[in-house]
Amino acid sequence: MMTSLEESILLIDGATGTLLERKGVDISLPLWSAHAVIEHPEVLEEVHREYLEAGAGAITTCTFRTNRRALAKAGLADRTEELTRKAVEIAQRARDAVNPEALILGSVAPLEDCYRPDLAPDYETCSIEHGMMIEYLLAGGVDVILIETQNCLRESEAAIGQARKQMPAGGKWMVSYCTKREGAPLVTLAGESLTEYLATLDDAWAIGVNCIAAPSTESQVKLLRSVVPSNVRIAAYANIGYADPMGNWIPTDAVDPERYTNYAAQWIADGATIIGGCCGTRPEMIKAIAEHLHSRVG
Repeated sequence: MMTSLEESILLIDGATGTLLERKGVDISLPLWSAHAVIEHPEVLEEVHREYLEAGAGAITTCTFRTNRRALAKAGLADRTEELTRKAVEIAQRARDAVNPEALILGSVAPLEDCYRPDLAPDYETCSIEHGMMIEYLLAGGVDVILIETQNCLRESEAAIGQARKQMPAGGKWMVSYCTKREGAPLVTLAGESLTEYLATLDDAWAIGVNCIAAPSTESQVKLLRSVVPSNVRIAAYANIGYADPMGNWIPTDAVDPERYTNYAAQWIADGATIIGGCCGTRPEMIKAIAEHLHSRVG
């Protein structure tokens, strides 16, 4: 039987692309992790299973680059719905095999480069394109719409607007930002303050930060808890490594599972209740966090 502490903390998965690359899957741009959906669905399902077996109570669909814009760069724009729904099905198969109670988070990523807010399209374009992704994810049966790694208000507002518009009664959506690391105040990579805006999102299931360095995440979690409505969960899932000039992620071993768990424990102490990993993290880290949570109530 789960304890109240274990129930209160939702442990989500870690990096998908990092693990796919370690298993020999091509994750080069522009398709990145979408290569696995097309060419290696069995490896992708294995990745999802490993995170669930490590203790994750939620896994994220491999839809970071199945949006129409990304697929168009590879001449596959007409396969957007097919590949998005296929990614959901792969995640569902893994969930059903390992933990049928686990949640499926439907990933909605920036339309362009995560670290280049200047490339984000105008609001109307973002609304149309994110609306398509959210429609396909919901049709596929995801449990939560995860609007993640957002780097500017314009794009996140458009995606949130579509989530609100399409969400069925009782449906859940969450948004997570890639913020600047300097600390207070909360600022997008585009340089916009998030403080006032986040305070208005009282219908969100969760609001978080992701794909920022693990040591920088603590200050951001504290700031989130101070401005986000009290009924909304705080999420935190950090990265390990760095992006090269071409936008490819270079994982490192600078942070081991024990150290990452120590960071995660501090995020929990500061008010985060959804914890996981982003680029560079692995199932070993999720397992270490799961064991830490279990030890606290054992």
